[in-house]
Amino acid sequence: MKVRLVSSVHFSAAHRLHSESLDEDTNRRTFDKCNNPSAHGHTYALEVTVEGEIDPATGYVMDVAQLARVIRERVVEPLDRRHLNHDVDFLSGINPTAENIAAGIWARLQGRVAPARLARVVLNETEKNRVAYKGETP
Repeated sequence: MKVRLVSSVHFSAAHRLHSESLDEDTNRRTFDKCNNPSAHGHTYALEVTVEGEIDPATGYVMDVAQLARVIRERVVEPLDRRHLNHDVDFLSGINPTAENIAAGIWARLQGRVAPARLARVVLNETEKNRVAYKGETP
């Protein structure tokens, strides 16, 4: 029987949406106020879902404290109170859209949630905008 475990956290970060492959006018039209050269910030809400079999000895899919620790070390510490365009190695050279951030978070967590398997990453950029990413299926 597979069960899913969901862990939620928040982090705050600044970014500027800007593509080097587009000219300045197209960047302004495409990203509007999010293209502000001085950047802008969000308090992101992140949900990480893992799945697996219930361990008969512990009753866990995985230890929730271990999952929280991995998320804190691999995601929150590198992202919280940072400028995503300049301060985050795994987003270097990538336009830090919610889609790209979610994919980057997936890559940071993939293979680090054993004995469970990473099932989904949901990143809420605002109350109205969120991205769900399920990664590549093996």
